[in-house]
Amino acid sequence: MYAVLLTAAAALLASGCDDAGGLASAGKTPMAEGPVRLWPELPPVTAPPNDYGETDTQRVPGIKAPGDDVHQLDPVAVVQAEANAHPDTYTGADGLYEETVAQLAACKEKPRSCPVMRPYYRDLTGDGRDELIIGIRLPEQQTAVRCYTPEEGGLTRIMSTSDQLVSVDLAGKDVILRSVSAGIPGYEYRTAWSWDEQQRAMLPARDEIVRVKPSRSADPAPAAEPAPAPEPDAS
Repeated sequence: MYAVLLTAAAALLASGCDDAGGLASAGKTPMAEGPVRLWPELPPVTAPPNDYGETDTQRVPGIKAPGDDVHQLDPVAVVQAEANAHPDTYTGADGLYEETVAQLAACKEKPRSCPVMRPYYRDLTGDGRDELIIGIRLPEQQTAVRCYTPEEGGLTRIMSTSDQLVSVDLAGKDVILRSVSAGIPGYEYRTAWSWDEQQRAMLPARDEIVRVKPSRSADPAPAAEPAPAPEPDAS
């Protein structure tokens, strides 16, 4: 009898290995493929590339930021100070169209046509102080975006770019620009500008091309039913 019980117990233990919850094989694991360097015989560059963003960083002349508080600054005065410092520059980080410069000079008399849009404020550098973010409307559906940080009672520009922008977003400490893609219907460019401590500037840290879902147009309104014809007069 004792031998029969041992045999039955051994059979139960053996059958328990097939119960649900037991270990099972996940199949073959694909082998990891490491990076492969193509054309290792390529010669090294003769000169190191320029630091990206070094030409976008500039002290704004004549602008004071008492207490390093950018909320007290006039954004039009900031852009006007840069325009006055580079009167003959129409391209690049410092450039503005002649039409835009003329509109800047008339912002007080014609505020509706002033190209400087509403400013925004966000701590982009992580030092606990807000930076000043300015948008400037340009001809040919272009928009310029410039960011400034307060330093030692003054103001330093840490970002300047322009493009045909679809939108500008703030995500954490990043400024994300969405622009139309040239020659690629159904896609747009998205560039996330982030603070780089080494360069002391906002740099385009992430750049991607994203497919855009076509917007669904509103369903057309149903056609109105024709009014019933009047009944003939009984008389």
